[in-house]
Amino acid sequence: MFGINYIKFDSMNYVIYFKNGNIRNEGRGLSFFYFAPNSSIVSIPMESKDFQFIFNETTKDYQEVSIQGQITYKVKDPKQLAEVLDFTVDSKGYYVKDDNEKIQQRIINEAQTASAGVIQKLSLKEALRQLQQIETQILDSVQNSKTVNMLGLEILSVNVLGVTPNPEMARALEAQMRESLQKEADQAIYERRNFAVEQERIIKETELNTEIAIEEKQKQIAEKQMETEVVKQENEQKLKEMDMASNISLEDSKQKLIEIKVENEKKEADVKEYVLHANLRPYKELDWKTLMAINSKGVDPRNHIALAFRELAENADKIGNLNISPELLESIMSTKNK
Repeated sequence: MFGINYIKFDSMNYVIYFKNGNIRNEGRGLSFFYFAPNSSIVSIPMESKDFQFIFNETTKDYQEVSIQGQITYKVKDPKQLAEVLDFTVDSKGYYVKDDNEKIQQRIINEAQTASAGVIQKLSLKEALRQLQQIETQILDSVQNSKTVNMLGLEILSVNVLGVTPNPEMARALEAQMRESLQKEADQAIYERRNFAVEQERIIKETELNTEIAIEEKQKQIAEKQMETEVVKQENEQKLKEMDMASNISLEDSKQKLIEIKVENEKKEADVKEYVLHANLRPYKELDWKTLMAINSKGVDPRNHIALAFRELAENADKIGNLNISPELLESIMSTKNK
């Protein structure tokens, strides 16, 4: 009443309260009473905002493409923005003019200028493949733009969602890419088959090498076995020769021993013979009867009787009659036995 009003703002608005053309108060989320006839209130939204864009540009090879993306920004210096654009609100907090559209339009103009400078340096294929490079260059260009800095804005991000050629060129590129992909597929099939053949060759070669190695190893084993057998036979032959040599040496030793033994026995017999001849030489020329008489000590009388009968037999031609009865012989023998 009487032109005195009350107004309140949330924390996402930067408020500048002018009274009689001078700043009376400023800050975020203010609430105050004011006298409407001599007051003016500016409210700058501080939240970040997004908006979409789409540009039609021409590439280096004169092909038309569409660039579609999104830009995110916020107010960095609200007092500077208030110096350039009108964000005055009425007693109910509504904007007298809507200059938010001007902000977006000026950012779009800067982004379009930047995108044109990027796209015109690229061919169609490069533009379709280098979205990250295009996005980075547009962001750098817009952030460093004089217009954006003059407005006191901060560009938070630029996202390029896609670069699209016109439908005819898209179909041509699809056909070309399809042919290229088909060639790559054929090449991949060829390489896969070639790889399979090469792998099969390597496997067969490996198998042959393995068989050769096995044969060579078996040959080495056979040769080693033959060498072992030869060495074994040689050792056996040497053992036999050593055994034979030992036997021969033993037999030679035995033969020498026998010869020595025979020689000794012969010498011993010669000695005995010499001793015997030496002992018997005195009796050599004596009559045997004399010898019997000499050796009569301890001789059996029956031997004397036998000698007597022998004498009788030798001189039988000189004896006329000789009677010896059995009783006489028996009595003689009995007497001697007693």
